[in-house]
Amino acid sequence: MKILEVKERTPLLIQQLLEVWETSVRATHLFLSDNEIEDIKGYVPQALKEIPHLIVAENESDQLVGFMGIEGKMLEMLFVSGTERGKGIGKMLIQYGMEKYFVNELAVNEQNPLAKGFYEHMGFLVYRRTAHDEQGNPYPLLYMKRH
Repeated sequence: MKILEVKERTPLLIQQLLEVWETSVRATHLFLSDNEIEDIKGYVPQALKEIPHLIVAENESDQLVGFMGIEGKMLEMLFVSGTERGKGIGKMLIQYGMEKYFVNELAVNEQNPLAKGFYEHMGFLVYRRTAHDEQGNPYPLLYMKRH
């Protein structure tokens, strides 16, 4: 497994990351409808282009299997391919983020209990809850900090 920082965000890379994002969301965000996933998918390429630090995980075959985006010390996104979950990729990515960027904060959907449990396992604790996501949709967010 390789962890790489992305400097050049080519259209091909964005497309590959979008595929990872979609398989991850379909495996973990069971509260979203197909239409909602398609709507959100429209915003993902721009977010991938704008996030200050984009870090990817590649398997031994050089295939993208996960990625994260960091702004300041905030983990803004972390997605692992639906077929690669449970193999330690998320843990490798978050540890990299904590070591290199001092990541100590994130937000997670309350309706994604596996992600919440993963972040708790990595040392993050909930300190705030909102009733809606950042787009105003009725998906509560849990804000977590590492102590």
